[in-house]
Amino acid sequence: MDMDNNNEGGGNTQSGSGSSGSEWPDLTHECLTNILSRLTLEERWLGPMFVCKSWLQACKDPSLHTVFDLNPHFDSTIDSPRYWTPDFERKMDSMLQSVVVWSDASLTAIDTRHCSDRSLLFAAQRCPNLEVLSIKSCPNVTDASMAKIAFRCTKLRELDISYCYEISHESLVLIGRNCPNLKVLKRNLMNWLDPSQHAGVVPNEYLNACPQDGDSEAAAIGKSMPYLEHLEIQFSKLSARGLSLICEGCVNLKYLDLSGCTNLTSRDIANASSNLKALEIKKPNIYIPRSVYLTERYGHWRLYDERFQTDVFRI
Repeated sequence: MDMDNNNEGGGNTQSGSGSSGSEWPDLTHECLTNILSRLTLEERWLGPMFVCKSWLQACKDPSLHTVFDLNPHFDSTIDSPRYWTPDFERKMDSMLQSVVVWSDASLTAIDTRHCSDRSLLFAAQRCPNLEVLSIKSCPNVTDASMAKIAFRCTKLRELDISYCYEISHESLVLIGRNCPNLKVLKRNLMNWLDPSQHAGVVPNEYLNACPQDGDSEAAAIGKSMPYLEHLEIQFSKLSARGLSLICEGCVNLKYLDLSGCTNLTSRDIANASSNLKALEIKKPNIYIPRSVYLTERYGHWRLYDERFQTDVFRI
C-alpha cells in the first residue's frame, strides 16, 4: 500500500470569482467529521488529510477511529513480495500507531496485516476497549505482544492470528484465560502441502517455519477457551487426540474449519465431535500435488492417487 501522496492541498478550488471554494476550510469541525465519516480509511489518508490544517485535525477526530480496517485493501489486491519487506512493515506499524493515538482509547477493532510487535505493544497499552483483533501474515508478531494483549485487552471477542508463525500455544493459553468473551479464533496456517502457491511472494524461510505443534495448540484451545463458538485451524498438524481435546473443552462450538488437516480421518472427526450435535464442520479437502517437484517431495500421495484415482481426496 502506498500511503505517500503528492496532493499538497494548495490548488485553487474556486471557479471564476465565486467564493464557494473558500467555504470548505470554514466548515465547522462537527460538519467536517460528519463528511469524513462517509469515507473509507484509505480515502481519508490519501486526500483530506492534505487539504489544510483544519481538515487534518478533523481527520484525527477520535470518532473516526473506533475501527482500523485495512482488510478491504488487502482483499482487493494480489499478495505482493513488497508486503513482506521491513519497509512495508514499518509503514503498517506507523499507520496503526497513529490511529491508536487519534482514537483516544476508543479503538474497538484492528484488522490489518504485516504489522509487528512494535505497534501491537503500543496498541495494547492504549486500547482497553479492543474487541476485534485480526493480524494475519505478521512474521514479526510474537508471544511478547500477545501477552500484553491478553492482559490489557480483556474484552476481546474475535482473534485472527492466521499465518503468524512466531505466536505459540503459550499465547493461546494467556488469551483464553484472560479474555472470557472470546467467541471467534482463526489460527490458519499456509498450505504446506503445496507451497508453490506462495512461491515468489512469501519468503522461503518463513514458509519453512510452519508451526509443528498442532496438538499443543489444540490443547491450549480446548483447555482455556470454553466459550469459543467459531474456530478455524486450516492446515494444522493436530492429531485425533488434539481434535478430541478441542471438542471436549469447547462445548459451545458451532463452526470448525479443518481444511487441510491431513492427520485426521473421517472416523477421527466423527468420534471427536459426537457430543457436539449442532457443530458444522468443514472437513479436510486435501489436494494431491501433481508436479514433478511436489511428487518427489510428497511421494506418499501416490498411494492415495492409486487407491482413489482422483486429484482431490475428500474425507
